[in-house]
Amino acid sequence: MRGLVLVLSLAALAFDTAAARAQPDGAVQRIAYAGDDPLQYGELRLPEGAGPFPLAIVIHGGCWRAEIASLDYVAPLAEALRQAGVASWNVEYRRVGDAGGGWPGTFLDVAAATDLVRALAKDHPIDLRRVVAIGHSAGAQLALWDLARAKLPAKSALYRDSPLSLRGAVALGGPGDLRGIARAADSFCGGGVIESLLGGSEHAVPGHYAEASAAAFLPLGLPQVLVTGSDDRIMPPRAAEPYVRAAKSAGDSAELVEIRGATHFDLVSPSSAAWPTVKSKLLELLSKGMIGP
Repeated sequence: MRGLVLVLSLAALAFDTAAARAQPDGAVQRIAYAGDDPLQYGELRLPEGAGPFPLAIVIHGGCWRAEIASLDYVAPLAEALRQAGVASWNVEYRRVGDAGGGWPGTFLDVAAATDLVRALAKDHPIDLRRVVAIGHSAGAQLALWDLARAKLPAKSALYRDSPLSLRGAVALGGPGDLRGIARAADSFCGGGVIESLLGGSEHAVPGHYAEASAAAFLPLGLPQVLVTGSDDRIMPPRAAEPYVRAAKSAGDSAELVEIRGATHFDLVSPSSAAWPTVKSKLLELLSKGMIGP
């Protein structure tokens, strides 16, 4: 287990180097979205031109754990979207191991960062009609949850009034349901990660598992695209199939895209053979249902 965590960490460091090379001077604005915690910030990238631009809310993974990864490893993806004409809001957030991370802080951070987009649009050329969430690995689960949270009951600890309306979500190599996956998550994230994230076992706090899972709120009424790699040993295509079947059965527009030969990290690497498919699916989602420019 420690070996796999190290592999994930080294992969994140490799992407850090690529991100540093890819970003032109002045392309990134670091903006706090809530409170005084140093982890409650995002990086805003805007394409060249007048806009308004569609926006992708980028949510990184790392097993929901503080020590594994940060937003740096998805910075190349965020920059590639900027170059493709899509503004990106790359979000950092508190995780298990951070003060305030886990339940409910991890989820509230993602919600707060998302809802700040309204304020960002007042000062930047962002088209609020075309905002999607895209996440990788644990961030994929959070991206689907971000889409679903409008259906949370007001009594939930994760509830926020008037959540930002999203056009859809793209989940790259991650689950849509946290219920029943604790044992599987332990095998690649370390023992007890889901219990640490949600504040107890599924038996002890079943409501937490439901409120944190997009699958519990189907149908979402919005399109969802789950992208997996055939060579992904962490989140293979078969792991995403139950969620897609459930979403379709509930009446949602849900698609499972399997990229042949792609690994877990190929999905977020703009230099990989998987990237054109990922970019195409996100752009397609941004254009769905649009009338006019």
